[in-house]
Amino acid sequence: MPGSVQKFDNRKFKKDQIKIPHIGWNRVSQKHYHPLWKGIPENSYFYFVHSYYAVPKNLKHVVGETFYGLSFASAVANDNIFAVQFHPEKSANYGLKLYENFLNWMP
Repeated sequence: MPGSVQKFDNRKFKKDQIKIPHIGWNRVSQKHYHPLWKGIPENSYFYFVHSYYAVPKNLKHVVGETFYGLSFASAVANDNIFAVQFHPEKSANYGLKLYENFLNWMP
């Protein structure tokens, strides 16, 4: 997927508005339907640990978005590729549901 990777830059935000790296629970807004979201409610919490975020060239690839000082793509998909910025293995029941959906996905 064409695009770029950006580093969170806390100089762009008010003092102490965000901490980098972004560590902790945050909501993911489902921007487009995808089979891997089956059974996962809109705006569910997932666990993040990161200092960078993807900026896809084509916004139709963004299937999940999160706000942390700014809105960024936290899940992208294209054809048989689905990638997330958060850690499903640390994201409790919804992370496990995402893995279950992945195992049953037939792209």
